[in-house]
Amino acid sequence: MSTTTNSPKTVAFYTLGCKLNYSETSTIGRQFEERGFRKVDFAEGADIYVINTCSVTENADKKCRKVVKEAKKLKADSFVAIVGCYAQLKPQEIVNIPGVDAVLGAAEKFRLLDHLQEFVKTERPQIFHSAVTAANTFSASYSMGDRTRTFLKVQDGCDYSCSFCTIPQARGASRSDTVASVVLQAYQIAQTDVKEVVLTGVNIGDFGLQNGIRSERFYDLVLALDQVEGLERFRISSIEPNLLSDEIIEFVAQSQRFAPHFHIPLQSGNNKTLAAMRRRYKRELYAERVSLIKQLMPDCCIGVDVIVGFPGESHEDFLVTYQFINELPISYLHVFTYSERANTHAVTDAKMLGAKVPMAVRAERSEMLHILSDKKRRTFYESQLGTVHKVLFEADAENGIMHGFTENYVKVSAKYDPLLVNEVRSVRLVAINEAGLVEVEDAQEEVLVH
Repeated sequence: MSTTTNSPKTVAFYTLGCKLNYSETSTIGRQFEERGFRKVDFAEGADIYVINTCSVTENADKKCRKVVKEAKKLKADSFVAIVGCYAQLKPQEIVNIPGVDAVLGAAEKFRLLDHLQEFVKTERPQIFHSAVTAANTFSASYSMGDRTRTFLKVQDGCDYSCSFCTIPQARGASRSDTVASVVLQAYQIAQTDVKEVVLTGVNIGDFGLQNGIRSERFYDLVLALDQVEGLERFRISSIEPNLLSDEIIEFVAQSQRFAPHFHIPLQSGNNKTLAAMRRRYKRELYAERVSLIKQLMPDCCIGVDVIVGFPGESHEDFLVTYQFINELPISYLHVFTYSERANTHAVTDAKMLGAKVPMAVRAERSEMLHILSDKKRRTFYESQLGTVHKVLFEADAENGIMHGFTENYVKVSAKYDPLLVNEVRSVRLVAINEAGLVEVEDAQEEVLVH
């Protein structure tokens, strides 16, 4: 397939799943552009489609199938390549999806252009796939395209063996970039219009492993990044409670660049269920982490991941989790309904864990926690009314309204003004509107704090 300057071939991308996937998709996209391809929006009908997949739940697999179908509707003769976690876990399943031309596993996705080169269709879909142990090197990535923030990958893979999770099978062992390399990338990002960097990975608290040897720590990384000029703020994405140390919390509390916002997976507030999940902490440690954060940063936003319907979770077990979360001063929940995944301990050891929770019960528990999340977010937002915060305004606008986020992750709305796009302004939070967003005073003028 020719990539001449007169008629460059077009490529479009679609990303399913986590922020880490977005950073990797963006990096692969830059590889295409460096080779002379023209990147276009998905809906334009590209010559090549690259779909970066997730496989956390069965629903993610179904989403992949739907995206392939839509790509072929837009351009019937397009070349469709599938990468990501689903591609590593179930390549043979993917090649049976109508319209798929190539599948690339975890060790192969960053060499997609080398493997496929001219993107010539073959009689049968091509598979480039190795055992996940071959995914043993770190590939640096960061997203670009959203002017306000970028997702910067600092770590990949996981050495944990949580009984519900396929990530170690899909991404391999824990491995990291170096502090020096991440800092260099941060300086490169600072030369662009980006104002905020979100640090991402599979298990970022485990940062520091290169070739199986730990020479650096996540704490070393945040110390170094705090010195990078030209970026308004850094935000830490999901970090395990057992890896969120006192020194990290204490550092963020006094930092001018690291946002007072933590997302800390809980998964269950019941110690019996946590043990069955093979988590590496008990609820008491989690409560201690939240307590210290709120002690040092009363306005800090705390997000929580929780799974409902894990095998053996009785009604009483769920109520223990519900009550635990209800009593914690957290800000919002990400609720996941447990989904059986092949070759996980929760499936292979199912008889030891207890009875399956019926899907209808899982859905009921999920709904209860979604309602609790709405209440928690509302309470947190109400606690911020009357206070002054720095808002990074985004480009999206609808019906004359634009949005942005405070440093402590309150989503605000304001009258659209093109001069505010990608700008940081100190504003007073004054009211919560019907959409559940916080309205601000006139954002065209900064609120001075005396």
